[in-house]
Order: sequence, then structure tokens, then C-alpha cells
Amino acid sequence: MKYVYSFKEGNKDMRNLLGGKGANLAEMTNLGLPIPQGFTVTTEACTNYYDNGKVISEEIENQIFEALAALENIQGKKFGDTKDPLLVSVRSGARASMPGMMDTILNLGLNDVAVEGFAEKTNNPRFAYDSYRRFIQMYSDVVMEVNKSFFEKIIDELKEERGVKYDTELTVEDLKELVNRFKKVYSEHMGGEEFPQDPREQLMGAVKAVFRSWDNPRAIVYRRMNDIPGDWGTAVNVQSMVFGNMGDTSGTGVAFTRNPSTGEKGIYGEYLINAQGEDVVAGVRTPQPITKLAEDLPECYEEFLTIANKLEEHYKDMQDMEFTIQEGKLYFLQTRNGKRTAHAALQIACDLVDEGKITKEEALLRIEAKSLDQLLHPTFDTEALKAGEVIGAALPASPGAAAGRVYFTALEAKEAGMGGRGERVILVRLETTPEDIEGMVASQGVLTVRGGMTSHAAVVARGMGTCCVSGCGDIHMNEEKKEFTLGGYTFHEGDYISLDGTTGKIYKGDIKTVEASVSGNFGRIMEWADEVRTLKVRTNADNPRDTMKAVELGAEGIGLCRTEHMFFEEDRIPKIRRMILSETSEAREAALNELIPFQKGDFKAMYKALNGLPMTVRYLDPPLHEFLPTLEEDIKSLADEMGVTVEHLKEKCAELHEFNPMMGHRGCRLAVTYPEIARMQTRALMEAAIEVSEEEGFSITPEIMIPLVGEVKELKFVKDVVVETAELVKKEKNSNMEYHIGTMIEIPRAALMADKIAEEAEFFSFGTNDLTQMTFGFSRDDAGKFLDSYYQNKIYEFDPFAKLDQEGVGSLVKMASEKGRQTRSDIKLGICGEHGGEPSTVEFCHNIGLTYVSCSPFRVPIARLAAAQAALKENN
Repeated sequence: MKYVYSFKEGNKDMRNLLGGKGANLAEMTNLGLPIPQGFTVTTEACTNYYDNGKVISEEIENQIFEALAALENIQGKKFGDTKDPLLVSVRSGARASMPGMMDTILNLGLNDVAVEGFAEKTNNPRFAYDSYRRFIQMYSDVVMEVNKSFFEKIIDELKEERGVKYDTELTVEDLKELVNRFKKVYSEHMGGEEFPQDPREQLMGAVKAVFRSWDNPRAIVYRRMNDIPGDWGTAVNVQSMVFGNMGDTSGTGVAFTRNPSTGEKGIYGEYLINAQGEDVVAGVRTPQPITKLAEDLPECYEEFLTIANKLEEHYKDMQDMEFTIQEGKLYFLQTRNGKRTAHAALQIACDLVDEGKITKEEALLRIEAKSLDQLLHPTFDTEALKAGEVIGAALPASPGAAAGRVYFTALEAKEAGMGGRGERVILVRLETTPEDIEGMVASQGVLTVRGGMTSHAAVVARGMGTCCVSGCGDIHMNEEKKEFTLGGYTFHEGDYISLDGTTGKIYKGDIKTVEASVSGNFGRIMEWADEVRTLKVRTNADNPRDTMKAVELGAEGIGLCRTEHMFFEEDRIPKIRRMILSETSEAREAALNELIPFQKGDFKAMYKALNGLPMTVRYLDPPLHEFLPTLEEDIKSLADEMGVTVEHLKEKCAELHEFNPMMGHRGCRLAVTYPEIARMQTRALMEAAIEVSEEEGFSITPEIMIPLVGEVKELKFVKDVVVETAELVKKEKNSNMEYHIGTMIEIPRAALMADKIAEEAEFFSFGTNDLTQMTFGFSRDDAGKFLDSYYQNKIYEFDPFAKLDQEGVGSLVKMASEKGRQTRSDIKLGICGEHGGEPSTVEFCHNIGLTYVSCSPFRVPIARLAAAQAALKENN
């Protein structure tokens, strides 16, 4: 099997085998560009290394040295020669770009003897010893895992001893001294072992280190954040060295063919004279803007512009390029499609279409769907963020950036925040409950100690577009003292913290934020997406504010209206509590009748906000104890109102307590026990629909969703109650309005029995939050406590509550869809879990033929674009 390819043997279409960097180096070689030659060890060799117990096989090693011999012939130099050695760089290159995730080694092949020959051959001892000290530092750090900070400390100490500021001011003798001190550090950390002098040993150590770096902690985290499978592996690129640190006619730089922040056309980048690549990235010295190269080395600059434009024309996308100038000669070390902000991505996509370089369809595929989050939420000011101190990190539950004063209760947040004193507020809670909603509305951001990506805080914050970081178990909270400790600091009420809901990072202090701005390009891209997608996109919303926002962002209706959220407001909660704690069905009905005007008013407001678009209403779902009072004063107030003793009320509350409420008395089970709840909700919904239809002239067909069904007979029981009440209301109102009754598929048994359930259900909506919870058998609020261990041990690669587990949970969704269609060919199928706005899940839903996805309002544009991309991929 062939594991090693020279740059002349590959091309850009071989990125799965050669990695992105290797494929592009091969492509640039084929284009006749000035590329230092070399070879690529394939991703299959990386997979073989892991399959082989983290050992590089003899076959692969032999192929590496055969390729090295061919490179020696091209370069006219010998690897390991003591007079004029061939030196190489060793770089990683996965098939998906993972900037900063993998490790690079330069100047490999130097040793104590070769460095002297190299100094003589180049007639530049300073350069030779500078290259050697860099190699020792990189090899020690990357291959042998001796932290680079030990070496940086020595450099700083020596500069201080010599009274100089920059590395470039150190003399040859200083650099020789650095080499000796570096080797001493290496030996101390390696138990007395000396720095390796055999270049072949150095090379194999470096190749192995790149393979190993595929599984370093930061690479695993990056892969999880960017949906990159762990079994792809990385390729290794071995390339003959060119040197930017040979003097004032040498240099190195990084540049883009368009501005990666704004998308503006024109060369954007920076370079350093007399430096090597890592100097630019590491920020050791301040680089010059690329345009200044026109003054320093005008011929190189002209050649650089020509090649940069040629590369953009060839790849038909904005390019991110690394280059080195060695004594006046320009070399390109890599090119790739550049990382860019969402704002820049839209600008570049639209410009490339307008310039006739790509089609609208290609433009849609160029934009990363989830990056649209950046356009819809505030972000941190780039400069202000540089000074920010990270004090902790947890789950990025709802995107955006927020900074404000810490408050510990919803009431305090409400009084201090928007609608109160007007302060910027961060609500910090152990976990949020539905009663915290007003405090959340008044806050810029929410931080919780407990809870996962689908916890109450996460779901509600996403619906409102509020930044949220959840499940920060490192926080030590003292609610009585109104303080918490994190990252070695104690924060009191009123202290400033900042949250990044996109990355999950928590910062000390007040970091400046920048408001989101949507340009005209956004509208164009969305229009193009809507032209090609077949999957409908609805929203999860339960109040007119969220509904209007979602419609503004392109939602085609509501796929999930959670009715329980409507009961938590101050004027309603006592009534629902009275209903729950009533002893007779008559008393319950009396309490429920008082709720009808409120529920009906809510539904009317929703239908008006929807302007004729459809709405699926989920009937009451949570266990009843969630509504009950916990504070002594609330219990006393309710007891007085109901004319019972506090003790009696407490006993009643205790009776309703459940050991496992999420699998307890909830969903349709409530309506089976208390049919009057379903009657009240049906009356409120049907009256609202009929009245709005008559008042506004909308054509409305209510969609009634019975939650948590696992057996067709329980669905039929509740459905009969609903139909009886709906028909009664129609008769009273003299209306012939149609309505549909369906169910949520969120219990594995429902998926298994979907053909039977479809006999009664006119539509299915997959509640993938609960379906994931019940299929995996772990609580979505507690899973965060142990999932990190699963990622580290490569048991799971991603959070199944953030991205649908297509193999397991997805199989149930697919099976239920097929079984449902067998019984009812025109059954409407949707998904309304939080997965509905996650791009890979949207693609899965498209591929199995669902009718729609439903997601929180601010994820609607993401779902629209992801649905378009899924349709385009299917047709290609």
C-alpha cells in the first residue's frame, strides 16, 4: 500500500488522503509555483499508526526514507550531511483545516556537527545557530513535550543579561549559549538523556509527534466544536526548508486575498523581515503590513501579488497563504481557503457571484451555516477581548457575548436590569426554573452551575436570543452571601463578569461588546437558500415577541408552542397551583375555567403575530410539582386563598413529589388522569383560532400535539377528549374550522409502535431532547458532569443533546417516519427538539424526508441555509 506521495504525485482533489495542506502543496506544484519540494505521509498512515498501537510500521518508515532520498536528489543535498545538510520542516495537515490545533517543527536535520558545516556553507553563523536553537526548542516542545515556556524563560533571561530587547539583537556567541542552555533543559527533563543527534531519529520522532498531536486535548475539543470525525486522522508534510531568517533580504509572512474580517477585496496580511514562520503567529515581534513589502522588496511583492491572484482565480475562493522570502527569492509554503467571519463570508460569497467566478449554488455551499450565529448576536470587541482574563469555561448554551453586573435572583435581576434601573445584568443561578423568566428577560446573559445544552436556561435563552453559559461545575456558589468563586476570584453581587455563549468562556470584568448587524448580503443569501431548499423551517416559540422575531428571520410557522411557559406569570401561577392542589374534579375545573381567558388570550396573540402561518400547540407537558410553591410565604398565601392549613398544603405538595419526575406523571399522562386539563386547553385554543380567523380573515387550522405518547390507546383516550371539546366549541361558535391532532415522538416505544400510533395521529413531531435522553438513558441536565470523560476517552465525539446521534436516536426517527408513512401516506413529519437548528441534523432530516424542522428563533436562518445546503448536496 502506498503511504507516501511526493508533491508532484498529488492534486487538490486528494485532500482525504493527503490532507488539505498536502493536497494544496501538490496542486501548487502542478501549477508551476515556487514551492519548496517535499512529500506527504498520508492520513491512512496516521490511521495505521493508531491501529498499530501507536507505532509507525516498518513499511511506512521505509517509504518515508525512499521519499527522502528522492528529495535529496531534487535538492542536491544530503539529509544528515555535516557540511551542507538538507534541512526539512515537518507540518501536520488534516483534511479539514484546524488552525493552531496541530504542531510544526522547523529546521529538522541540524545537530552539533551539522550546525558548524551549515554556518560555514551559508557564511552566516548567526543564522545557523539561530536555526539550531529554534529547532531544539520546537523539537523538545512538540516531540518530547517539554513545555516551550522553559525555553522562552531562558531567552528572556539571556536578553536581560545582555541588555537587549529583541531576539535579533543577540550575537552568534549569545545564540551558541542559548543552544547549550536549551540542551541542558532538554537533558534535565528527559532524565539525563541528551538531545538526539541522529537526523533520521529526529525525523521519525517528528512524524510520530504529528500523528500523536491529532489526539491532543485541544485537537479533540476543536474537532468536537467543528464536527470533524476522530477517525479521519492527519497527514504529515515533510518539506525542504527555506529560511526567512537569513538577513534583511529574507522574511516570512501570512496573507489573505481578501480581508477575513470584512470580506473586502484586496491583499490583507503581514510579514516580518529576518524571521521564521512562528515569529509572525506567536507575536514575538510586531509584524509590518504586507503593503510595506512593496518598499522593502518590490520585486518580491509584485511576484507575490501575481501568484496570490492566480491562486484565488484557481480555487475560486479567498486564499490564506504562508510565504517565505530567502535572500530575495519568494517561496509559497501553503495556501488554503481562508477562515473568515460570517460577515466576511457573506460579502465574499456575494462578490464572487457578482464577479462571475461562482454560481449562487456554490456560494451557498461556501458559507458555514452555524457561523450565521455571529450575525444575529452581539460579539466582543476584538481589541477589548485581548485584555480579557478567562476565569472558567462551560457549555456554550446560547450564542452571543454579554457583559454586566452579577445578580443571583430573578427578582434582583429584574429590578436592576432592563425595565428596572437599566443596568447591564448577568444572572448567575445554580440552575434556572420557569419562574426565573422575568429575570432572564431583564438580563444580558445567564450563567448556571448546573444544566446541559437542553436545560431550561439553555432553551429559554436561545429562544430570546440571550447569551447563556450553562453547567459550570467549577463555580462555588454561596447564595446566602450573594457571592461565587471561580478561577481563583470571588465575585459579589454587582461585580462585573463577561460571558461568551458561543465558546462557553467566562471572563473577569466588563469587556466591551459590539451589537450584531445584518447586511443586505444576508437577505440575498437567505433568498438564494429559500429558492433551493425543500425542507420547511418553523420555530419553537410560546410568546408573541419570540414569534415575531422568528417570522422576521424567515420562520414558516411554529413547530412547537410550549403551553406550560404561559402559566408561570404572576397572575396565572396561583390559579394553576389551585387546580393542582384541588381535591375534586369540580374544584379543578373551576380553577381551570379561570385560566381559559388567559390561555385563550395567549393563543390569540400568537395567531395574530403569525399572520396566517401555522402553529403546533403542545399540550401541558411538565410534571405538576414544577408549578408548586417552594417558598414559605408562597405556601402560606396559597393556603389562605384555598382555605386550608399550611400543614395540609405541604402534605399535598409532598404527595406530588416524584423520584424521577422526567419519567413520571407528565405529558399525556396528566390528561389521562385529569381530562379537564385537555378540555380547558382545547377550548382556549379553538375559541382563539375561530375568533382570530373571523377578526383578521386568516385561514387557521389548529395543530394540537399530545406529548409523551408511548401507546396508541392513551393517545386515543386524550384525542377523544380533545375532539369532543373542539366539536362543542365549533357548534357554539357556528364554525366549520378544521383541526389536526398529532403527537410528539419522544419515547423510544412510540418510535417502535409508530405504525399503530399513526392510526390516530395526523402528524408526528420528534421531540429529540427527550428522545435522546430516554434512548441514551441519561439525564440531559446531569450528563455534562460525566460527558467530558467520554470525550477524552473517545467513547463519544460530541454532545448528543447538541447534535443528533444519527446512528442511534436517528435510527428511531427514521424508523418511526417510515412506519408512520406506511399507515398514513400523507402524515406530516417534523422535528422540534433543539437539534432542529443544528446543521448536520437538518441535513439528516432532509435526507430522511421530514416535512419541516423547528428551532429557536435565532437559529431559523441557520436551518434555512443548512436545508438549502442539504438539497444541493443531494442533487450533486
